Amino acid sequence: MDKTDHKKIYVGGWFQRTVLHLRETFNFLKNASSPLSVLNSRKLSNFRKRLRIKNVSMEVNELAYVEFSTDFNVDVKIFEDGLVILSKDVEKLVEKDLKELTAYYEKILSPALNYLFSLGMPLPKELIGAKIVCPYFIVVNNVKERVALNFLKKFNEEKYFQIKRKEFEIYRGDKLYIINNISEKKLSIEKFVQEQIFIREFISQMHRYLNLHRIVWEKINNLKKGGKIKGRDVEEFKDQIEGYSRRVDLIEARIHQMNISVKIRETLANSDEDFNRLIKVLEFKYSALFSTLQYIKEIWRTTKDYAKSTQNVLEKIQSEATTSSIKNLSVITSIGVFASLIRLWNQETLKLNPFGFVYLIVLAIAGYITNKIMTIISMNKSYKIKNIEIPKDK
Repeated sequence: MDKTDHKKIYVGGWFQRTVLHLRETFNFLKNASSPLSVLNSRKLSNFRKRLRIKNVSMEVNELAYVEFSTDFNVDVKIFEDGLVILSKDVEKLVEKDLKELTAYYEKILSPALNYLFSLGMPLPKELIGAKIVCPYFIVVNNVKERVALNFLKKFNEEKYFQIKRKEFEIYRGDKLYIINNISEKKLSIEKFVQEQIFIREFISQMHRYLNLHRIVWEKINNLKKGGKIKGRDVEEFKDQIEGYSRRVDLIEARIHQMNISVKIRETLANSDEDFNRLIKVLEFKYSALFSTLQYIKEIWRTTKDYAKSTQNVLEKIQSEATTSSIKNLSVITSIGVFASLIRLWNQETLKLNPFGFVYLIVLAIAGYITNKIMTIISMNKSYKIKNIEIPKDK
């Protein structure tokens, strides 16, 4: 480990939360409690013990946040909008400390928070257990360029770009941001790191939503391309589409919440001149997030309409199949009535004798076989899929 300079590393993540969640988080971190009695108190206590908290407090600045330190020398900040930042002074090798910091987040902190908020509207499964996405951040103080670039070499990374200012320098690789703080305010550097993690996580979530949209769309398209569907497959496919529709509704709600988060972050950035200057160094514009978010909103609105239209088509096919089954039952009933007429014609058959008993068995078998044949025909019948249209805006 280099002893000529001070190094600090950062990792983090973000998922939409509110000040209500922050209060619950604080109570859990403080005394392992929850307002929800259905959560197992022993589990809450065990999760808290694993965190190895030394002290915890709630602070209010531009945003309210909970801050705590641990026996692992990991410092954590959890903000009211859901941003989670973990930091650690480098004590050993940077690579080893980064690995330990990441492990604390993924294996200790995240499971605890996931359990704390495991009730209520579920998270989309595409976001559950999402691991940290690089880059990581290494902040050093007033070092020479070769020292900063040496971190990229340690991680076998190329330098993507570098930015040099009188107050600070930024070297970006594939997985790493190396920030050399020459004379910039420490708080501004930390805010910059926090904002970069927020932006990265925001874009990452939108990318996952885009990929899920493609999966749902392709599933519907595969049905449409076939042109026909067999009666036995209607129920299964209808259940799949209904599952996708529920997921679409859930994700649509999350997407709308993201708009609020970006507005808050933009307002805070514009109100802090030092921090705003740092953000502008990367030529970042919040309008880029807004436009990308608007695009995601539109494709999910269209996906929702497409899924709904598909459900309507499948319901019509299912109704047609049900009507066919009723007709089959009518045929079987007609056979039974016809058999009864024969019995009335031949009264001898009605006597309780061996011949009458055999007659009833034969009649039952004939009805069963007829029903089976009709069912097989119905289940294997192909139904034409009419064009699945996307409903137009009213």
